[in-house]
Amino acid sequence: MITHHSHIGAAAWSDLLRMLKDAQVSDLRGSPKLKTVGTRQYWYDQYRIGTQVVDRYIGEDEPALRERLTRLGELAETRKLNAKERSRLMRVLRAEGYLMADAKTGQVISAMQRAGVFRLGGTLVGTQAFRLYEGELGIRIGFDASAVTDDIDIASFERLSIALGDSVEENLVDVFAELKFAPVASLEPNKVWRWRQTDRTTLVEFLTPSFSEEEGLRDLPALGVSAQSLHHLNYLIAEPLHAPLLYRSGVLVRIPRPERYAIHKLIVADRRRQDPNRLKARKDRAQAELLIEVLSEERPDDLVAAYEDALSRGPAWRDRIRASLDLMPRTRERLVALS
Repeated sequence: MITHHSHIGAAAWSDLLRMLKDAQVSDLRGSPKLKTVGTRQYWYDQYRIGTQVVDRYIGEDEPALRERLTRLGELAETRKLNAKERSRLMRVLRAEGYLMADAKTGQVISAMQRAGVFRLGGTLVGTQAFRLYEGELGIRIGFDASAVTDDIDIASFERLSIALGDSVEENLVDVFAELKFAPVASLEPNKVWRWRQTDRTTLVEFLTPSFSEEEGLRDLPALGVSAQSLHHLNYLIAEPLHAPLLYRSGVLVRIPRPERYAIHKLIVADRRRQDPNRLKARKDRAQAELLIEVLSEERPDDLVAAYEDALSRGPAWRDRIRASLDLMPRTRERLVALS
């Protein structure tokens, strides 16, 4: 049975998200400049340091960002009041029973946010993203096993990372070292895509879509790290959403669209069928089941579009989705009824 958060909580979440987006553009050092890269347009904060002109990436051109950039003066003036109001909204969300990030996880993700990971195309994926659908969908997820993890997974497009022409404000190697993370050796020399915290079990991984038969390591120049490439990941992180991580006064991150996350979990669950740890596959199916149940009632058009998109990508995609749904008859019925 789906349990929804109150209207008070939903309003607080929406206000917090809006204020975090306002804050993201309220501290520009120079003037916003629009650049065309290929077929897309991106906004940059252009300013000088001595004789050098710096272009700091802001975001892809879209109406909401353009509207915020027209209000730069207003947003700068209200920045301090904004921060106080965000703290109040966090108290409301805590009282309403929203899932809060634990101190250690919040510390790691907020450090990446300050360095520019999410500004530069990083998307939070996996269970850390799943927890944030509480606010996006207005539902109670609670402390179910499907919402618990020590892992932090960040995905980004390699091509975007190259095209942006910008990089993190602090080397992530140094960021992780300060947080007591050690690099995990990979099979390819001088390429690190995972860090493990030395005083607990937290693992940070960087991922990127694979567009070839192999799933090797790729470089993400904007983030200054390597990433494990994976099939199907391009589907998951297309057109991500912003969401507030509930830590301190809120941390602005990006997460996949819930309908894409749900269908992708059906694929991932089947990919894990050879994994001796079948608990992960059950967790994938549990997350997909909950999201599909909610979306089938509240956003059926989005769910159908994501489902049909995945099915159209070839027999391998259809086989994996079908294999997972064979173990989830009620979920399969929901999708069939909508299609």
